Amino acid sequence: MHFDTKAIRQQMSRTPFREHATPIFPTSSFVYDNAEQMRAVFANEEQGYIYSRFVNPNANEFEVKMASLEDMDACFSTASGMSAVFASFMPFLNAGDHILSSRAIFGSTYRLMTNWFPRWNIEHTFVDGQNPEIWERGLKKNTKLFYLETPSNPGLELIDLEKASAFCRAHNILFIVDNCFATPYLQKPAQYGADLSIHSATKFIDGQGRVLGGAVCGSEDLVQQVKGFCRATGPSISPFNAWLLSKSLETLGVRMDRHCSNAFELCQILKGHSKINWVKYPFDTDHPQYDLATKQMSQGGGIVCFELKGGVEKGVDFLNNLKLLSLTANLGDSRSIASHPSSTTHAKLTEEQRLEAGITNGMIRISVGLEHKEDICNDILQSLDKL
Repeated sequence: MHFDTKAIRQQMSRTPFREHATPIFPTSSFVYDNAEQMRAVFANEEQGYIYSRFVNPNANEFEVKMASLEDMDACFSTASGMSAVFASFMPFLNAGDHILSSRAIFGSTYRLMTNWFPRWNIEHTFVDGQNPEIWERGLKKNTKLFYLETPSNPGLELIDLEKASAFCRAHNILFIVDNCFATPYLQKPAQYGADLSIHSATKFIDGQGRVLGGAVCGSEDLVQQVKGFCRATGPSISPFNAWLLSKSLETLGVRMDRHCSNAFELCQILKGHSKINWVKYPFDTDHPQYDLATKQMSQGGGIVCFELKGGVEKGVDFLNNLKLLSLTANLGDSRSIASHPSSTTHAKLTEEQRLEAGITNGMIRISVGLEHKEDICNDILQSLDKL
């Protein structure tokens, strides 16, 4: 069955009302016909729902779809993308363990590793994800997992999933991929041996900037461990958010096609502009990892980044000159969004840390939306003309 058909046709069983679209189940708990049935459900002898902090029919439908679209066995959904990141770490780590991570990761994930994990005696080492030859230098005897984003946020660096998988297998460590930018429509880490593929469903999965959500996809055994951790700690997705995200998956393919075509067009128009030092997009032939992008992704995604001449000052001026594009912290929206990472999402990093992650003072990240491509491009060009 093809991607779009699976995204649309996989639904929970109909209720006795025979509805065509899945209803919302905004309930905290579920009832039983008798004490014996209640006992059997709690003992996992009979299928059934117990409490929406554990699982809810809407969350279950979203999880079934996500696992299927990722070509993985199972999925557990969470309240946000960062709760999915956290839940992909904690079931597999103890005090004294070590994380190997690519250097180019989302700012909140970076702070999780640098500010919080040390409090629990969990070590980390950052490596250049684009250089597999040096990964082994970051390994320790207590290394438990390798974590990476590809493409990275916001610098659009790519990591060779095939080489990363072979590296993890050789050293018997978990292989975890943040697949948020690509979505399962453009890239399937499972095909390259990833143990877990995680998402901020808040982004392209929702696609319209409406709700928060996260997802952790993987083998049945690993996801059960994630589920056990989340059942105890409570980062549960709401029934409404899960219902909305499941419905959003029905249009993910057609939306990503438009995001990608608009982003590619914007990249081509901006290349060589006198106010810009460079433009980066994975499916542009000038991207330094173009061959890798076309190997492991089906299209280039919906994010374009470029560096303005003039650093922070020009970055601020550029944002203030925009008339159509939104200035917001989100991405993956139907509406195009512009952001200046060094003063927002990655502002708490030192300049040295930002540069190590590929974030220069003049970098602008454009989340290219679904508006007409001419309107998107014209707004960006008129803003550049005023610099």
